Amino acid sequence: MKRTLIVGGLAAMTLAAGGAALAQQAPQDPPRAARGDRDGDGRISKAEFVDGRVGRLSAVDANRDGTVTREEMQAGREARRAQGADRAFARMDADGNGAITRAEFDAVRAERGERRAERGERRGGRAMHRGGRRGPGMERGPVVIAEVQARAEQGFARVDANGDGYVTAEERQAQRAERRERRSRPAPASE
Repeated sequence: MKRTLIVGGLAAMTLAAGGAALAQQAPQDPPRAARGDRDGDGRISKAEFVDGRVGRLSAVDANRDGTVTREEMQAGREARRAQGADRAFARMDADGNGAITRAEFDAVRAERGERRAERGERRGGRAMHRGGRRGPGMERGPVVIAEVQARAEQGFARVDANGDGYVTAEERQAQRAERRERRSRPAPASE
């Protein structure tokens, strides 16, 4: 147990250090719809879809045994938080001198307010759920990466309506609409 925590901690520090370098290279996240589209062709291939899910787990599998323990998942979460903080700092530090001036802080805050106004949001009005979600199976024990890969392949097949090996934005929207419709249907009465 102690060894797992040490290895997980080392993995988290390594990921955090790498995240600082990445944050300076790419200060902005891609739009949500484009995140899975690694090659930028406007559609998501099966490999992009599956590798995106499996890759995140493989990245936190510190001992490379094909399973992600609760400790490894926590270390990965902490590393992502550190990367997010590094990216936020890099966005705010406009002149890149390693310090955020009051003017830089105010400029970012004003920009954020303008974006909210454009979207018609009131301050603090948008309830966005962050965190609190557990990875698949974490409440039951370690996550087996091969099982996640199999489920991801099945999920891709459900979304790829025309079976061409690619998921387009239209197929994703149709799948979301179908899911919303299923959820809005009343549950069948049990006798």
